Amino acid sequence: MLPKYGGLIVTPHAAASVHRSLVVALAARYKLPAVYPFRYHATGGGLISYGPDLVDQFRLAAGYVDRILKGEKPADLPVQAPTKYEMVINLKTAKALGLNVPNALIGRADEVIE
Repeated sequence: MLPKYGGLIVTPHAAASVHRSLVVALAARYKLPAVYPFRYHATGGGLISYGPDLVDQFRLAAGYVDRILKGEKPADLPVQAPTKYEMVINLKTAKALGLNVPNALIGRADEVIE
């Protein structure tokens, strides 16, 4: 039997991404609210995703490629952490779990799935 209160935090990992449909389905089956690292989890039925904006990450990577092609040494380039994060909330999943998402959280989301 599952505990009355609980939740799931899915960390960024290749296995969680490859098996994302299974992870989302199991969280739904066991009525576990879950937070995922990437938007495709929430658009695929997960409750909430919060993590780096992958499009922005690729844009930054393209800037690095440009600098390398112009002659800079890769070892001389600084390591950069993500600067843009995004939050997606799936209200359909919240309703299925019997959760009320506060309006303040909805207002801060980059995307809300009805």
